[in-house]
Amino acid sequence: MPMFCRQCEQAAKGVGCDVVGVCGKNPEVAALLDLMLYGLKGLAIYADKARGLDVRNKVADMFLIEGLFTTVTNVDFDPVQLAGKLRKCYDLKEQVKAQYETACREKGVQAAAVTDGPAAWVIAGTLEELVAQGRAHGVKTQQADVDILSAIEIIVYGLKGMAAYADHAFILGKTDEEVFAFFHSALAATTDTSKGLMDFVGIAMECGKLNIKVMGMLNEGHVEHYGHPVPTKVQLGTRKNKAILVSGHDLRMLEELLKQTEGKGIDIYTHGEMLPAHGYPGLKKYPHLYGNFGGAWQDQAKEFPNFPGAIIFNTNCIQRPADSYQDRLFSWGEVGWPGVKHLSGWHFDEVINKALECPDMPDAPGQEILTGFGHNAVLGVADKVIEAVKGGALKHFFLIGGCDGAKSGRNYYTEFAEKVPKDCVILTLACGKYRFNKLEFGDIGGIPRLLDVGQCNDAYSAVQIALALAGAFNCGVNELPLSFILSWYEQKAHIILLSLLYLGIKNIKLGPALPAYLSPNVLQFLVDNFNIGQIGSVDADLKACLGQ
Repeated sequence: MPMFCRQCEQAAKGVGCDVVGVCGKNPEVAALLDLMLYGLKGLAIYADKARGLDVRNKVADMFLIEGLFTTVTNVDFDPVQLAGKLRKCYDLKEQVKAQYETACREKGVQAAAVTDGPAAWVIAGTLEELVAQGRAHGVKTQQADVDILSAIEIIVYGLKGMAAYADHAFILGKTDEEVFAFFHSALAATTDTSKGLMDFVGIAMECGKLNIKVMGMLNEGHVEHYGHPVPTKVQLGTRKNKAILVSGHDLRMLEELLKQTEGKGIDIYTHGEMLPAHGYPGLKKYPHLYGNFGGAWQDQAKEFPNFPGAIIFNTNCIQRPADSYQDRLFSWGEVGWPGVKHLSGWHFDEVINKALECPDMPDAPGQEILTGFGHNAVLGVADKVIEAVKGGALKHFFLIGGCDGAKSGRNYYTEFAEKVPKDCVILTLACGKYRFNKLEFGDIGGIPRLLDVGQCNDAYSAVQIALALAGAFNCGVNELPLSFILSWYEQKAHIILLSLLYLGIKNIKLGPALPAYLSPNVLQFLVDNFNIGQIGSVDADLKACLGQ
C-alpha cells in the first residue's frame, strides 16, 4: 500500500489511511514522517546510552522534542522542510553516537555494538531515496505481537503529544532533565524486543505521569510570563482596521507579534486554540489584541477566504490552503506546507508588511463569549462552588472538551452540552468547545454554567480543579459528581488521556471513535481497569453520568 497511518481519530474506515491521509498528507510526506520517527528512535537509543555515562547533548535533547512534534497530525506537510529535519536528525544521531563511544573509551566500558535497527540507520542522499527509506519503516513493517505493537503505538503517540507541550514550555524557558531523560529512554524502549506487554503498559502509564509534569511546566511558563488567566469577554466580530490572524497554540509567538505590531494600525485576531490567549493579563493589555475569528481548525478552508488580512500558523492544525489566501498565509515553528512562506526566529516583518498591503477588516461587531476560567480563577470562587454543591443548587460537573474534527458524529458534543441539566456546570477546554461555546447557558448563583478552562494543555487546570474539589469534599476524584465526556483527534488529546488514566480516573466517555491502534485485548484492559467507553446516545450517556 502507498502508506499506512492510524495515529488520529479520523483514520480511514476506522482502520488507517492507506491511500492518502484524511489530514491531507500524501504518501510521500507520510513516508518522510515515518522515517523521522525511525531516525528519532536511533537518536534516542544513543542519547539514552550516553546519559547512562553522564553524557548529555542539549541540542539533541531539544531536537528530539521538536522532531516528535513535527510528526504530530497536521503539523508539517512540506517534503523539503522534512528532508532538512531528517538530515539534522541523522547528524545529531551520529554526533551523540561518537560522544557515547568516546565516553566508553574514557571510562573503560565496552560500547554496545549496534549493527541494525534505527541506531544503525544511514541517511539516504536524495528526497526520493528518503521516501523509499521511510516506506520501509512504517507501522505495517514492524514485526511484533499485535498487542505489543498496540502498546508501543500508545507510547509513541503519547510521546508525540507530550513533545508538543514540552516544546511550548521550552520556548518559555522551562526545561527539565527528568523529562529529557524520559523521552530518550521511553522512545528507545519501543525498539527493545526483550520487553513484554506489561513492560510497555508500565511505560505508557509513566508517559501519562510525566505529561502532568510537562503540562505543569507549561502552565508555570504561561503564568510567569502573562499572569493567571482571568474571566474575559472576547469579541467574535470585527472592526475596520488592518489585521493578522494567529492560529495554533504558542503564546510566546503571539506576544512577540503583538509587540511588533504596536502602533501600526493592525489588529490581531486569534483562531482555534489561540482563543484562551485573551484571558491572560500579559496579553490582553495590548488593545490591538481585538477578537477571535472563526471556529475550530477543520473550518479554516471555508472561513479563511473571508479574512482579508495576513494569517500565520504557529503550531499544528494547518490544512491544505485555498488559492484565495495562500499568498497571505505564513507558517512558523514546526509547521510547514509546500508553497507557504515559513518564518524562522522572532521577527515578523514579512507577515506585518503583508497585513499592511491587505484590505481592512469590515466594521462588523458581533457576539461576545467568555474565556479565562483557569484553575486559579475557578478556585478563587471555590467557596461559592462548594456552597452551591452542598446546598443542592449545583448537582454535577461535566468536563466536555478535547479536539474537534470534521468527521461525522461530533454533533454529539453539542447535543450533550445542550441537554446538560440547568443545575449542572460544564467545564470545557481545547477546540472541542467550538461545538457549543456560542450558546447561552446562564449561571448558578453567579457561577457561569460554561467555564472555558483554556487550551488542550490546560487539562492541567481541569485536573487541579478536580483535585481541589476532591480535597474539599474529602473524597477521591472518582467519587465526585464529575463526568468526563472527551472528544479526541490527535496525539495531544491522546497524552492527556494517558495522564487521566495515570491519575486513576475512571468511567471516561471517549469519541467519536475509539483509537484504531487499540488491539482488542488492550482495549479490554482499559475497559476492565478504567471502565473507559465509547460515546453512545446522548440521553443514555447523560442518564448514566447522573446515576439515573
